[in-house]
Amino acid sequence: SSRTARSEEDRDSLWDAWGSWSECSRTCGGGASYSLRRCLSSKTCEGRNIRYRTCSNVDCPPEAGDFRAQQCSAHNDVKYQGQFYEWLPVSNDPDNPCSLKCQARGAALVVELAPKVLDGTRCYTESLDMCISGLCQIVGCDRQLGSTVKEDNCGVCNGDGSTCRLVRGQYKSQLSANKLDDTVVAIPYGSRQVRLVLKGPDHLYLETKTLQGVKSENSLSSTGSFLMDNSSIDFQKFPDKEILRISGPLTADFTIKIRYAGAADSSVQFIFYQPIIHRWRETDFFPCSASCGGGYQLTSAECFDLRSNRVVADQYCHYYPENIKPKPKLQECNLDPCPASDGYKQIMPYDLYHPLPRWESTPWTACSSSCGGGIQSRSISCVEEDIQGHISPVEEWKCMYTPKMPVVQPCNIFDCPKWLAQEWSPCTVTCGQGLRYRVVLCIDHRGMHTGGCSTKTKPHIKEECIVPTPCYKPKEKLPVEAKLPWYKQAQELEEGAVVSEEPSFIPEAWSTCSVTCGVGSQVRLVKCQVLLSFSQSVADLPIDECEGPKPVSQRACYSGPCGGEATEYTPEETELLYGSLQEFDELYDWEYEGFTECSESCGGGVQEAVVTCLNKQTRETADETLCVTSRRPPQLLKACSLDPCPPR
Repeated sequence: SSRTARSEEDRDSLWDAWGSWSECSRTCGGGASYSLRRCLSSKTCEGRNIRYRTCSNVDCPPEAGDFRAQQCSAHNDVKYQGQFYEWLPVSNDPDNPCSLKCQARGAALVVELAPKVLDGTRCYTESLDMCISGLCQIVGCDRQLGSTVKEDNCGVCNGDGSTCRLVRGQYKSQLSANKLDDTVVAIPYGSRQVRLVLKGPDHLYLETKTLQGVKSENSLSSTGSFLMDNSSIDFQKFPDKEILRISGPLTADFTIKIRYAGAADSSVQFIFYQPIIHRWRETDFFPCSASCGGGYQLTSAECFDLRSNRVVADQYCHYYPENIKPKPKLQECNLDPCPASDGYKQIMPYDLYHPLPRWESTPWTACSSSCGGGIQSRSISCVEEDIQGHISPVEEWKCMYTPKMPVVQPCNIFDCPKWLAQEWSPCTVTCGQGLRYRVVLCIDHRGMHTGGCSTKTKPHIKEECIVPTPCYKPKEKLPVEAKLPWYKQAQELEEGAVVSEEPSFIPEAWSTCSVTCGVGSQVRLVKCQVLLSFSQSVADLPIDECEGPKPVSQRACYSGPCGGEATEYTPEETELLYGSLQEFDELYDWEYEGFTECSESCGGGVQEAVVTCLNKQTRETADETLCVTSRRPPQLLKACSLDPCPPR
């Protein structure tokens, strides 16, 4: 190693000292400066006789323009092949990014006007790498030659990405006769790498508002790149989509809006990095808790707005999950003994003999809304407990060594109940005009049948229907009401009790019928229950805690005739069958099923209409006893075989 060091010294001793640095090639935007040295040997010296460094690493004002574009425009007053042209820069040449290639405005003519661009020209538009002596040199975000340090997504050089947050989402247009446009997303000042893609017939446009309150807008009517409030915007417009890119950082608050242009829906996907503009900042120590004899003092943390350079409410910093509030520091202070007149105050460990002040809270208030999101609040105070256990309120700063408990919190953030309409039932008649029904339920956020829906918005549960089949029996004056199963089911579901904050009887579902045919019974469990509002749970109570009549827990049921049974019933069964189960008169009904054969083959005869009992849902022939409660249609006769008989 000593031999290597001596050889390097011998090699460097052949060179003269480095000269002073040259003037910077640019006054802003990052340029290059060089320094030279002379070889003192008659032989060739090892190493380079020139070295470079970056300089003028301050951003140029927007009106300065692009450095490569300035070099192209310098040739505007020089004829090329006998003609003057206005030259525009050709950037991002993958083969030779450090040559000066320019294109004539309004023509396809591209010419290399110089083999090398000036030192300090960017190799590529989206890179800090710069051209020096015709070669592209790597430049890091620290603006140093040869550095590989890069910016994170937040724009912080060599950062860890903690000063911004990724925001991505999707917007779907909702056409309305009253709205011509809508807001897609608001992107705040300082955001980076903004990209939006609209798919559909609608159009994007921009609104901006600077920190000084100056507003402007851009309709984005055509493809191109342009400046808006000093932010460079790239916009592409296609027949079926639009693409918007802003590298940032934004120099104003941007609002991306959509203007409706067609009947079809559009969707917008967006992604950007939003700066965390509110950060925690540690305060100095508060005053000591005692003037002598030993006390304590604390630091705190305050939420600081980086844009306005002022302290704001803590809730702004709590908005960002990435923000972690620093813990307060605690230290002893004023440890000198108190004067003799005040006595001597012994210093003791505060955690054992003198408990630190603490936060205490009142109970939460009731939620401001029973559903759909409300708020509830409480009071927080700082208290101190003395050695005897007496608690007294003290200044808030004494409790700032621990986070202050929230005074407001959201509650009942679940959706409010809403009406849900089921499918329509079949029409109550097989011919002519009838009615059809549907079950309309009030459904809560868990998908359970509940109460609380507005009766003003309830969909109707029945409507008229017409079956395009001619009726053989006389037309009813009014539509036939359905009784089973749809109307009965709708009634039962609508009358179902809902657990509330007042004790109430809650019946469960009926069991299946105790028999598979004939007359049986059904049972159900009826509980006394109450809704605990704080935990949103249901508690069972003794039956005598509920007021009012208790719903029945047993009822009769009929499962149809048993096979082979005689259709004779006791008076009780008859009352049950034809009284409490009158709904069957619309489930089973008489229907005309064609006519008998003519009583005569000629000379005039009659045909009688055939009447059968049908199950109106399955359209199958049923036992006539099931149609007893329905009015049997009148006997219908019609003439037939009216042709005269041939002579005998």
